[in-house]
Amino acid sequence: MLKNAIVIGAGIAGLATARALALKGYKVRVIERSGKAVGASIRNFGMVWPVGQPEGEWYETALRSRSIWKEVCLQAGIWFDEVGSLHMAYAPDEWQVMNEFAAAAEKSRGCRMLTLAETNSMSGAVINYKLQGALYSPDEVIIDSRKAIATIPAWLEEKYGVEFTWGRAVTAVRYPKVEIGKETVEADLVVVCSGPDFESLFPDEYASAPLTKCKLQMMRMIAQPDNWRIGPALCGSLSLVHYKGFAATPSLRQLKQRYQQEYPDYLKWGIHVMVSQNEAAELTIGDSHEYGDTHDPFDKQFINQLILDYLKTFARFRDERLIESWNGVYPKLTDGSEYLALQPENGVFIFNGLGGAGMTLSFGLAEKLMNGF
Repeated sequence: MLKNAIVIGAGIAGLATARALALKGYKVRVIERSGKAVGASIRNFGMVWPVGQPEGEWYETALRSRSIWKEVCLQAGIWFDEVGSLHMAYAPDEWQVMNEFAAAAEKSRGCRMLTLAETNSMSGAVINYKLQGALYSPDEVIIDSRKAIATIPAWLEEKYGVEFTWGRAVTAVRYPKVEIGKETVEADLVVVCSGPDFESLFPDEYASAPLTKCKLQMMRMIAQPDNWRIGPALCGSLSLVHYKGFAATPSLRQLKQRYQQEYPDYLKWGIHVMVSQNEAAELTIGDSHEYGDTHDPFDKQFINQLILDYLKTFARFRDERLIESWNGVYPKLTDGSEYLALQPENGVFIFNGLGGAGMTLSFGLAEKLMNGF
């Protein structure tokens, strides 16, 4: 007998869950309170970022997500770019951390260290002054998240018969019943992927979980003239102290101590600077990380300026005019876990809390988690 599943939320976690359940033979309905996805799933770099994940389970999950992204993009006609990533080093301690990472990951990840000349051959945007070299990783993929998240629902409908209900909020879940305002429907499985909305459904469960909300600020530069491409996604060395993938390097602690002295405001506001380029040759730049239960809706100009100031230490572009600035909010676990999985009652599953790794982990992780149902 065909089983029915309801997925609440049409961000990347919800879409990945809908796909995983459809592959298992469920008849899936996705219910999204907004008229389209407008949350953190479209307010990001569009980076599928295995290099940021630690060796083992999470790196493998990121690679599985990468594989699924490619499959989805090819079938749905979504643009993607397998450009990899460059982390630039401008000081000996940064160079040391990158070499330690590359040595440990050379066989499993295919990472390698580049000389100044090799770095320049990969990207014409990199600043050469004081450049020691760069860490290159081949795994990273850029996707235009705004277009991808808007396109995937139609693909899921066509390929797997997934039904989408837009602009209606689930007001209560009393398994097997799901209330959508005055409408009541039933499902064999209900999966809640509601992002930073901890207040509407199962608030007590969210309140007792080690969760907070992270606000990030990002900007976009104008499309580069003549479709000039920057090559791989570009990262300053502050990213070394942000991503868990670098945590095992022996010299990272010493590097962080220097940053605490030289870049205290950057660490305070969780700023590390990266650049991705979309199909239109526009550049997405960011970002920052503010943590708390409630965030004001306004961008802080000094944070944007800190980002732009640090960007100028490692990259230059042919046209640096800004065309957009925005912020996003996503759930973040405070205990170091990669995601939140709760079962508040039989037949109901909460999948949330992927932090800034939603684009990188959601497809692979949803596939694993939904195998249990």
